[in-house]
Formats: sequence, C-alpha cells, structure tokens
Amino acid sequence: MIKNHKKFKLNEGEREHVLQEISSLLKIKFALKQTIHQQQQQAHAESEELFLELIEFFDALEFLHNYMSENLESLNPSGQHLLATIANIENQLLQILQKQAVQLIDFQENQPDFRYCKVVDIEVRNDLENQTITKIIRRGFSMGDKILRPVEVIVSKIQE
Repeated sequence: MIKNHKKFKLNEGEREHVLQEISSLLKIKFALKQTIHQQQQQAHAESEELFLELIEFFDALEFLHNYMSENLESLNPSGQHLLATIANIENQLLQILQKQAVQLIDFQENQPDFRYCKVVDIEVRNDLENQTITKIIRRGFSMGDKILRPVEVIVSKIQE
C-alpha cells in the first residue's frame, strides 16, 4: 500500500470559513443538548404528576378497604368478596407504581423523621411522650431520592 502524504493547505478565507462552520456546529450541539435536557425535565415532571394522581387513587382504595375492614361484621359474603377485590386492586396498583420506581415508604418508627414524615394533626395524649406517632393518616411514596409524598402522621402532645 502506497501512502500519499499530501499536505492540505487552506488559504486564510477558507480557514476562516471552516472555523465559522465548526463554531456554528458547536452552538447547534449545545442548543440541542439544552433542548434534550429541558424535554427530559418536562417528561420527568409529567411522570411525577401522573404518579401523584395514581397515589391519590391508591389512597381512595386504601380508605375504602380500611373502612370496610373496620366494619367487617356488617358485611355479607358478597361484601367480603368486594373487600378482597379492593385489596387485590390496591396491590396491583402498588405493583404498577413499583415498576416505575415509585416505592412505598416503609416507616415503622414511633417518632416522626421529618425527612419522610409530615405532621398533619396533634392529639392530646398524656400516656405518651410528646411527638409520638399515634396514627399514620396516609402512607408516603418516594421515587429514587425524591419524596413524592411524605408519610402523613398524627403525633401526641402532653397536655400541660
């Protein structure tokens, strides 16, 4: 194979034109990267909004399930079947959310951790220390490191 070593020379005008083209391409590349980043952020925000709406639907099912469970003695056999169906739908919805990296926050502590919890009410209780969680109102959800919704809790307060 014969190598041909020719030097490629540009005159000043051609060199300036090539530099302008490179500069223009770099600007276009930067603008495209910015556009892609903005579109990714928008898609992520839209996904979060959808997940929050699904979480609200989950809350409605959970409320219905809990209400029916608490009033189990008044349910006839078809009502008990409905209770089982609601629990199944809840689980399916949780699985859909988990496939999208939305996780239920498993919070088992007695004291609120404000990274994961939001106090929504205070209950006067002299039998418990201040700030003891007395009830979880709504379970929390996270997506990666982001808290989509904190665990909503009621805490105790000693009457003074």
